[in-house]
Amino acid sequence: MSYCYCFLLINLVFLISIQPTISSSSVDLIQKTCKSTKYYDLCVSSLKSDSTSLKADTKGLATIMIKVGMVNATATNSYLSSKLLLNTSSSNNTTNNDTILMKKLLKDCAEKYGFAANALQSSLQDLNDEVYDYAYMHVMAAADYPNVCHNGFKRNPGVVYPPQLAIREDGFKHICDVVLGILDALGW
Repeated sequence: MSYCYCFLLINLVFLISIQPTISSSSVDLIQKTCKSTKYYDLCVSSLKSDSTSLKADTKGLATIMIKVGMVNATATNSYLSSKLLLNTSSSNNTTNNDTILMKKLLKDCAEKYGFAANALQSSLQDLNDEVYDYAYMHVMAAADYPNVCHNGFKRNPGVVYPPQLAIREDGFKHICDVVLGILDALGW
């Protein structure tokens, strides 16, 4: 019985002693990788919030950030699709034609964010297949879909681009910029 206890104790001490080494080298990789991106703080906070990043290589960090982007795009799609937003936007003192136009624009934007999520899914597959140029292309396409949404509002000056959507657009574009920086760091 004491032999088993000693064996477990030795293993526990060993695991505790190597844990800081694993964590510090992982944090170093995260910081080094994020330095190659436009939004260092966003990159570091996003990657550190995912426990799998501590064991990931640069390709794994790119995968994590792509998934962050997919979650963001899907959440924005859901946000735009929600009846709450549609009802809120139509309750402002606008004419019926403006309300119809706003609903159409929001529906189009929801569709664009759905396309953005799909483009990121394609980039994830490309990354897994180590076809980095296609992964890069799909991330660039994903980042451009919010522009198409925003341009729809610009073409209709009577309808105001919702401030909440502008914030989400910037956040999504920043995530895509981080992914592009990490893909560049892969050195393909």
